[in-house]
Amino acid sequence: MRDVHPFLVLSPRVFNEKTSLVIGLPMTTAEYNADNPFAVAAGQVTKAKVGQTGTRQASYVLCHQPKSFDWRLRNARPHALGALSDGLFAQVCNCLNQIIRVG
Repeated sequence: MRDVHPFLVLSPRVFNEKTSLVIGLPMTTAEYNADNPFAVAAGQVTKAKVGQTGTRQASYVLCHQPKSFDWRLRNARPHALGALSDGLFAQVCNCLNQIIRVG
């Protein structure tokens, strides 16, 4: 994947700092996810190519694609989108729980 891609981190900060790993879910603006029952709509983002005006697009959390990676090795940093609301975060966790039964 090229460019910067948002990633919803689910693992707690203390785990992330001690292990250099984050566990979470990728995010995308791919429109075909509007019909995906395991993609949670996370609001609108502005996307723009260099030299062009940005357009608003729906953003989706892909609950069916949990991942982990070494954030230090990849020089990861917080994304400008910030954090999800508590309600939206709970919706994502509920969707993920339908797949892997965390609790």
